[in-house]
Amino acid sequence: MILIPAIDLKEGKCVRLRQGRMEDETIFSDNPVEVATRWVNEGAKRLHLVDLDGAFAGKPVNAGVVYDIAQAHPDLIIQVGGGIRDEDTIQTYLNAGVQYVIIGTKAVSAPHFVGDVCAEFPGHIIVGLDAKNGKVAIDGWSKLSNHDIIDLAQQFESDGVESIIYTDIGRDGMMQGVNVEATAELARAVKIPVIASGGITNLDDIKLLGEVADDGIIGAITGRAIYEGTLDFAEGEKLAQSYA
Repeated sequence: MILIPAIDLKEGKCVRLRQGRMEDETIFSDNPVEVATRWVNEGAKRLHLVDLDGAFAGKPVNAGVVYDIAQAHPDLIIQVGGGIRDEDTIQTYLNAGVQYVIIGTKAVSAPHFVGDVCAEFPGHIIVGLDAKNGKVAIDGWSKLSNHDIIDLAQQFESDGVESIIYTDIGRDGMMQGVNVEATAELARAVKIPVIASGGITNLDDIKLLGEVADDGIIGAITGRAIYEGTLDFAEGEKLAQSYA
């Protein structure tokens, strides 16, 4: 299992939101490339980039910053989400050096799109499923759908997605701990890897996830905790890697 630092991009800056609310942000840096370099120097093997403006605009807004990070760290695995709604955007990101693109809202609103892009870009598509009480949220978490998360995950598995990022939106950015039970339940329901996201606060959360890593959890995304200092990234990454 690996620990994956999140860099959330808003107006070219590295920020964090509480429960996806654009008006409830904390700015951590004006230089996301420097932030990426910090995590690489501390042992990060993979970065999770989110174009927050793009998620709300429905098209990339901070693609230039993503490109700069990819160029600065060509050997780093980068996954990016936020406003990815068409094939041209995916191709542009892959050309820039991004390994994985994350489909979120469009995966739920237009499920056939996932199958199409998995066929066109095999091995490069991740679906991000954000849920509250087992139901999937869309449009930057502003709406809850009627879709059951496990049913959707199994559908996307059959479409050929590389992995699934699962976020409990009730906990994201709230420093309340990760929803281990729901994450493990999802991982057991599919054969593709699951990446946990939302609520990771300290080493205890990594231990709890690590204990169920054998269910198919390959990584955990962390954001606010490593920026506010409740989790030392290098120490957390070392612990994460001690689990299968």
